[in-house]
Amino acid sequence: MNIENQQRNPVLLIHGIDDTEAVFHKMAAQLRLQGWSVYSLDLVPNNGDVSLNELAKQVADYVTATFAPEQRLDLVGFSMGGIVSRYYVQRLGGINRVQRFITISSPHHGTVVAYGSWRPGCVQMRPDSVFLKDLNSDAVILGQLNFTSIWTPYDLMIVPANSSQMSVGREVIVPVALHPWMLTDPRSLAVVKATLAEPIKLPLLKKASSQ
Repeated sequence: MNIENQQRNPVLLIHGIDDTEAVFHKMAAQLRLQGWSVYSLDLVPNNGDVSLNELAKQVADYVTATFAPEQRLDLVGFSMGGIVSRYYVQRLGGINRVQRFITISSPHHGTVVAYGSWRPGCVQMRPDSVFLKDLNSDAVILGQLNFTSIWTPYDLMIVPANSSQMSVGREVIVPVALHPWMLTDPRSLAVVKATLAEPIKLPLLKKASSQ
């Protein structure tokens, strides 16, 4: 019996725009092979026709329906899925459930590609959108988690690519050539596995005052 695997949180994978959970096939298979319990869901609709906050509600509902109330979990969001996941964590109570949170090539500060559509979810991913400004206004709370942003400087979907940077948590740059390859490249998969295996950051305890 592998005690280490017993101590691992279940991992929930959240896909990006125009994707389904199938994009995580390789990642999920590798994580399961190494002992993780892996879950994912299809966000509906997946094309930006509804707001990201509505999609985040789907994540919250899935967590409530799938996991026991006391079960902690780890969250991995790709591209738009990272922003949907952030809304769940920062606005829908996920901060109390999630312990490790990884975003992969997510437009934390928007992408100019989103100007190509007037769909509500795309408008929210534009640079300086009201939605992103609000979400970034208290992004510091992500520091309570093991938060990691993984991104590539060659991203043509997240423009500028450094929009995936965050001022909180840790960042890992993986020089992958294409946006979707971030979910299949051995280097980025290795980072995800190593990050999910890291010890949980414990909250700082206040020192007892000595009299």
